[in-house]
Amino acid sequence: MKTENKEKNNDMISDLPDCVLLYILSLLNTKDAVQTCILSTRWKNLWKNLPTLRLNSTHLETFQSFAKFVYGILSLRDSTTSLHILDFHRSGIIWPSLLKKILKYAVSHNVQRLNINVSDVVSHLPSCLFSCQTLTSLNLSFKYATVLFPYALNLPALTNLSLKCLIFCAGDDGRVEPFSTLKLLNSLIIKYCKVRDAQNLCISSVTLVNLTMISCPYSFTEFKFELSTPCLLKFKFWGIPIQKLCGSNNNLYSTKHVDINVAMVLNSMDTPFLLLKWLAELANIESLIVSVTTLQVLSIVPDLFKVEFPFLRNLKSLKVKLRDIELEQAVAMSQTEAVELGVAFDAEFEPFSFVPDGIIDFLIQNSPFVDVNIIDF
Repeated sequence: MKTENKEKNNDMISDLPDCVLLYILSLLNTKDAVQTCILSTRWKNLWKNLPTLRLNSTHLETFQSFAKFVYGILSLRDSTTSLHILDFHRSGIIWPSLLKKILKYAVSHNVQRLNINVSDVVSHLPSCLFSCQTLTSLNLSFKYATVLFPYALNLPALTNLSLKCLIFCAGDDGRVEPFSTLKLLNSLIIKYCKVRDAQNLCISSVTLVNLTMISCPYSFTEFKFELSTPCLLKFKFWGIPIQKLCGSNNNLYSTKHVDINVAMVLNSMDTPFLLLKWLAELANIESLIVSVTTLQVLSIVPDLFKVEFPFLRNLKSLKVKLRDIELEQAVAMSQTEAVELGVAFDAEFEPFSFVPDGIIDFLIQNSPFVDVNIIDF
């Protein structure tokens, strides 16, 4: 009797509905999910209806075996099942034909969330990717900036977009304005990207709420950008300010939460003044997070404490990070970039651990009840 009960309990999971089992399998790497087919006839073909594919591989796995597995998955999977999520990660070499096959398969099967993370050099992506009608979330991450991002997108359902190491290029009118057609865009991340031919990138969106822009400190790929985002609530910037945020029209009145991490650039006297202008443009924010190096840069402004600064009247929270590990990692990335490009890396960097005297009082002079926190991590 005990043996019969034990066998029955061991097989209880197989009695669950297909939708529950498919949800569980969707949490696994697809290779692990496929291996469940050997459990019993109940599981033999279950994986073929997976709404999520997680095709993840490391450089330790030979590309030939990984490619064979991927081609097999795409050919054997039930073609009538929509693909909600496709997560593809490859840290080793990849054939362009395989990546093209994966992306075309995803688009043809009504993919909603697409995550692509590739460390090998990629020259281009299929055009069908940028006209997918069902895509709501797109994450494109590459190690090298070799892929040209289209100047016009036809992604009517897209709400979240994350781009790492892509190249923006201007259209026929000379403008770089790739996001204006995204009518539902809510969140945008631009990380370590470039703009070809030194054009300005215009980030124009009436729906954008969250914006993150990150570049390597002392990077050789800094570019100018202009914000036209009247509904922007959160803005995170790591890099070097090289222009005003909004040109002639300041439309950042809705921005409430800001995170700024500026590196110490000893050979650029424009950066401190531009940083001060940014704080003036962000006059209505309620919370501000800054690195200690950002405050060091601001303190370089001559006679700063004599400058009229009637801004930041709504500030309720100010956090200062004494040390930023991610910033130090970004500096290391800049050094690697310099070696790969054959460029001398002569920027001086030294992590600061102290806040310049009087700088916090300058920032909160119009907000006497602000909560100030010094964070050491």
